[in-house]
Amino acid sequence: MRPDYDPLDDPPWAMQLVVRAEKTDPPGHGAVCEAAATAVVRLLTDPRATGPDGEWREAVHAWESRRIRKVTRRARGVRWPEVQALPGITVEHDGAQVRAFVPGPVSEVPPELAKLQVAGLDLAEAEPKPPPGSPYAAITLNPDVAMTTGKAAAQCGHAAQLLLRQGRRKDVKAWIEAGARVHLTHDVPWSRCVRDATVAVRDGGFTEVPPGTMTAIARLL
Repeated sequence: MRPDYDPLDDPPWAMQLVVRAEKTDPPGHGAVCEAAATAVVRLLTDPRATGPDGEWREAVHAWESRRIRKVTRRARGVRWPEVQALPGITVEHDGAQVRAFVPGPVSEVPPELAKLQVAGLDLAEAEPKPPPGSPYAAITLNPDVAMTTGKAAAQCGHAAQLLLRQGRRKDVKAWIEAGARVHLTHDVPWSRCVRDATVAVRDGGFTEVPPGTMTAIARLL
């Protein structure tokens, strides 16, 4: 048995996230991160994932019983409408479009997704927008950790998922009912964000950053 063998990751599963990134007028980094986080929560709270007879329920449960992985891919041109036929939830937000897909084994990714590029999605940051009205999830990325947009979007998805599962029940309920809105914060010192955070994401170290790195924190406001 390998020394790094983890029974909770055998076989590994992942939730695929696809960002629409056309060559002309691509979305901003922050908008993609916010849309990805909202898409994850909306999929996990969809009746198809939560209902006793929901068609996504078994897959979501199997994935959440393992190490939680998310893989961000990019699509442009005809590739974007092609993936809309696969089970998932698309979120459009501030010029960004992101679709979260029902999780599955990484060895069985549908061909429409497998052909999409994983690495190299790195978008420019647009002018920060003011936060939405409450309730919303305030997510902060660690300013001392360099991450591509694809990596950052996955970390925001992790943070939103942790809030969904670990936040105060009444606050989470109100957040979901309001559409699971997310705001990526920039104007609060990282140390204060960590102090006030409800959840923190520590990366598994599969890509871009060392294992255990605190990549993102979040709370509901």
